[in-house]
Amino acid sequence: MVGHHLSVERANAIADKLIEWRRTFHRFPELSFQEFETSRYIAKRLQKIAGINVEIGLGVETSVVGTLTSGDGPTIAIRADIDALPIDEQSECDYRSQNPGIMHACGHDAHAAILLGAAEILAKQFKEMDIQGTVKFIFQPAEESIDEEGMSGSPYLVQAGVYDGVDAAIALHMCPWLPVGEVQINDGYSMANVDVFQARIIGTGGHGAYPELGTDPTWMLGPVLQALHGIVSRKVPALEAAVISIGQIHAGTASNIIPTEVKIEGTIRSYSSEIRDLLSNEIQKAFSVVDRLDGEYSLEIQRGEPALVNHPSINDIFLKTIYEIYPNLGITKKPFGMGGEDFGYVTQILPGSMFFLGCAVADGVQRDLHTPIFDIDEKCLPIGAAILAQTARNFLIGEMSSTILPNKQVIQKSEV
Repeated sequence: MVGHHLSVERANAIADKLIEWRRTFHRFPELSFQEFETSRYIAKRLQKIAGINVEIGLGVETSVVGTLTSGDGPTIAIRADIDALPIDEQSECDYRSQNPGIMHACGHDAHAAILLGAAEILAKQFKEMDIQGTVKFIFQPAEESIDEEGMSGSPYLVQAGVYDGVDAAIALHMCPWLPVGEVQINDGYSMANVDVFQARIIGTGGHGAYPELGTDPTWMLGPVLQALHGIVSRKVPALEAAVISIGQIHAGTASNIIPTEVKIEGTIRSYSSEIRDLLSNEIQKAFSVVDRLDGEYSLEIQRGEPALVNHPSINDIFLKTIYEIYPNLGITKKPFGMGGEDFGYVTQILPGSMFFLGCAVADGVQRDLHTPIFDIDEKCLPIGAAILAQTARNFLIGEMSSTILPNKQVIQKSEV
């Protein structure tokens, strides 16, 4: 019992450092694949922790991986993302972003600080206690965006072998809809498959006064939109999670010119792979209406990150840890929503789980993820560090279910 409480004591003891690290990241946010100063800062801090071997640039130039090992035994990975968003911060706090148009609006600054804290706590525990095994501290770039290859940071790290030999992986995420002192956790599908479609409806266009002389793609758009918006309500079983949303429609240059084409873009969200495939097929059918209206169309569906699937046995260890070190912590058990999270690439190949950590600022203002006013109550930082560190320790000392069967498959680029 002393060991469990020790993680909390040590997390509380470094609370000021956690805040300092988080605010440094927040002041100097960097976009996906551009986290050069962020990764340098992380590597410098990790290199000061005795016993941790630091590797930089695995899979992505700005990745940082710290490894703490005592030799034989299981291996657990703890992952934090480190990139920011292209958002102009609207805040007067003294740690507001110093990089115009870039902001940590999804809590990755807190994730990175918490993981640094967990590394400090675990390094001391490895030195003082008989712990057999390995912990990998994975600071992952580019969770928010994809590159020209259509890949975010997670699949690059998987391909580079960062998760080879790992038996389980854990992570957390800021949760602004819960107060400090509460967490949200869920077994199975917890965040969505994220796909994007881009389409063009093509006609001849013509003079607005003589529509009968040509074909009008804006007219063809009507039945296509009706078909698209009917897919989820009429083609998807009511108990399945699915979303199709139109984000952009562009057409025309003048009021008296019928355009030659309409461009449409949208997002597709789902949990199961079967529904993911169904949605793609139905979107194809929706656009095929154009053929019967004397038009043409092109459609591209780009598959993004897979659904986050939380392993029940990893959640059991999370919950056991929380009950032991924070017995009064509030626990909500339900999915996190239809947002995307590229930690899903990891949970595809090995047992893993992510929980959401309550961080709401108690000022009555709803500071949602991905908004210009997002912020956190920093009292959540030591709670997150203690839970991650103690969960990893519990996993290594055998507090794990026999139902966890490691899968050593490695994702190839063609599969993502």
